[in-house]
Amino acid sequence: MNAQFKKGILELCVLALLKEKDRYGYDLVNEISKSIEISEGTIYPLLRRLKNVGYVKTYLQESQEGAPRKYYKLTLKGQEITDELKQDWLEFVKKVNSLLGGESINE
Repeated sequence: MNAQFKKGILELCVLALLKEKDRYGYDLVNEISKSIEISEGTIYPLLRRLKNVGYVKTYLQESQEGAPRKYYKLTLKGQEITDELKQDWLEFVKKVNSLLGGESINE
């Protein structure tokens, strides 16, 4: 997959996963890697940026495997932007599919 394309959609993937439940960085990498090849080095700068703009907040939680883990949780602002980005993505995919001659996705 094209690196620039992947970089552009990764934010939405992270936000969507965080909307389901709070997660720590490595958990996000594992979950996203099931569909898109990424590395830990890609996720952490993105998470830092999402925190800086107020879309996520962090908290520490004890771990049975060692040091406490830093969990990421969507803020209200993060939930709102996730919904907005998801709608934008669905409209975008529908238009691109139309241009490619494919069927539009069901909403």
